Amino acid sequence: MGVSKAVLGDPAIVDAMMLGKVKFIADSRIENIQRMKAAGISAQFVLLRTPFSQAESVVKYAHISLNTEIETLQRLSHFAKAQNKHHQVIIMVELGDLREGVLPGDLSVFIKNTLSLPHIEVVGIGCNLACYGGVKPDSANMGALSELSARIEKEFQIRLKIISGGNSANYEWYKSAPDVGRINNLRLGESILLGCETVSRKAIPGLHTGAFQLFAEVIEAKQKPSLPFGEICQDAFGNVNHFRDRGTHQRVIVALGRQDVQMAGLKSNSAMEIIGSSSDHIILDNQANNLQVGDEVNFSLDYGSLLASMTSPFIKKQFKGRIGES
Repeated sequence: MGVSKAVLGDPAIVDAMMLGKVKFIADSRIENIQRMKAAGISAQFVLLRTPFSQAESVVKYAHISLNTEIETLQRLSHFAKAQNKHHQVIIMVELGDLREGVLPGDLSVFIKNTLSLPHIEVVGIGCNLACYGGVKPDSANMGALSELSARIEKEFQIRLKIISGGNSANYEWYKSAPDVGRINNLRLGESILLGCETVSRKAIPGLHTGAFQLFAEVIEAKQKPSLPFGEICQDAFGNVNHFRDRGTHQRVIVALGRQDVQMAGLKSNSAMEIIGSSSDHIILDNQANNLQVGDEVNFSLDYGSLLASMTSPFIKKQFKGRIGES
């Protein structure tokens, strides 16, 4: 599954995923799936975030949804019947990361109740790791998922088509495991978009790590003291900051801020130090670059910064080098 949530289901990027032969397009927002369908994307769509109030739209626009609550499945069943459809579901199992999932000890009863619902088809089980708790996918938790799938199939005499082992954090496990067991599906976003696995953020051989670049315009370039003067209080975000005295120095401000992007995930491609930021300004040390007003600074982004910048309506998105072009 190619995960499109970090790019808001942008049709140009999803087209590239489809050309790369992903089997499904998965997103956590039904609005993104609606956007892709409206743009003419023809794919098997998977809703990653367990729905409730949006159940009617989920049945209408998504082929599969990930679920953990019987009340939600009942609503999906109701709207699937109303729309004369069969909605497919993957039941998520809690294997330690403590985000979404049915506890393993409750899984049999949960599956039994789900199978009793009309117009609902259980097509698989899955788990999520390394997102909230940072729990690493390994032979123990992946083996447990395989064992659970075999147990459920035997108990209920059903065939689970999808055993979804996790996300981009599963890359190292997948590459090193002598036997992946029943796992036949991964939900990949960051590894496709940024070319790295997410346990230690190592580059994946053969993939590009700089496909996304963020450009910002220099709007001020001046020599200023490095220490604020006057009584220090909280800044705009409630922090009391401490500053390093580097004397009077050359610095620039670029037209970008915390409203647009996650600061910790930015890295200047000119090795410029980010001194600080506010809601719509980033201050950079300019000693070695001699940038002037109107120049551009470009940054590489991590996953959090990509997610925020793609969401910001103030950042223009521009695509270069379509597949098949030089």
